[in-house]
Amino acid sequence: MQSQLTQFRERIAAATASQTPLRLRGGGSKDWYGQHPRGEVLDTTPYSGIVAYEPTELVITARCGTPLREIEAALAAQNQMLAFEPPHFGPGATVGGMVACGLSGPRRATVGALRDFVLGAVLMDGHGELLRFGGQVMKNVAGYDVSRLLAGSLGTLGLILEVSLKVLPRPVAETTVRLQMNQQQALDNLNRWGGKPLPLSASAWHDDVLAVRLSGAQAAVTAALRQIGGVVMDAAEADAYWQGLREQTGAFFTADPATPLWRLSVPSVAPACPHAGTQLIEWGGAQRWLRSAADPASVRALAQELGGHATLYRGGSRDGGVFHPLAPAVHAIHRNLKHTFDPAGIFNPGRMYQDL
Repeated sequence: MQSQLTQFRERIAAATASQTPLRLRGGGSKDWYGQHPRGEVLDTTPYSGIVAYEPTELVITARCGTPLREIEAALAAQNQMLAFEPPHFGPGATVGGMVACGLSGPRRATVGALRDFVLGAVLMDGHGELLRFGGQVMKNVAGYDVSRLLAGSLGTLGLILEVSLKVLPRPVAETTVRLQMNQQQALDNLNRWGGKPLPLSASAWHDDVLAVRLSGAQAAVTAALRQIGGVVMDAAEADAYWQGLREQTGAFFTADPATPLWRLSVPSVAPACPHAGTQLIEWGGAQRWLRSAADPASVRALAQELGGHATLYRGGSRDGGVFHPLAPAVHAIHRNLKHTFDPAGIFNPGRMYQDL
């Protein structure tokens, strides 16, 4: 793999010298996410393979081009998992792309986000130098925790070469129930249940139906079922449901692709969203998907009223930006970090914000 690193370094040096933007790309399964990609493609898939996996230590280390399905297969063989349930959005999903996009699935509200599971990373910066951050143990560091900072950076800081991730055992028992209720009733129940020692691992409300997944010890799941009630879903049907939610292949996400899809990140206790568009609520009320052709400014204003922010996830015009505008002080931090790691501005320019 040393020769591959040399090729990466030479490409970066040439791009810096000619001021040519580089588009860091793995399997391309998330090309649609963020602003439109720009620059010459630097393919990361040749730099692949699991570097180390210690099931007893609950840690796996892999190179950026490693297919995500390969990681999950290795973990499944040991009855373990990436607990944050990262979406693939296509068969070519890679570990590097997973970290760069920073997306998490249905279990995120109870176990944490992708960034919470990143223990360490190796980065190649704009000078072609290898930088190592973090390690293979859970430990806080002084200053910026750069390995976690890379999560969701969309490749704007550098080429993520290698990453170490914490993994977790699969739950012993898992059951999904469905309950009929309106949006506000669902939010009230989810917040009430969230304050109790219940083994909640995922939730989703849409079209007056609330689905709740319970995961853990069999006794805990059985006891929770008695408290929550509802109709128990068939195990295969439940697996397909949560998989469809994770990969956005369910009816809500596929029924009206021409209408922009917004992701609202708000406090779980925020009231029911009054917007006329169709909605799906996840993460105990903290993530709210909205299908709406409304003016982007009005959607962002609504998110702010609810105490959060809005991202234009799919569809619509990206001329006004995909992500919620940053406060001036936060924008300055982003700009300084970009300049530190990528002084020539060659890595995925404008992918997060048009001026970065």
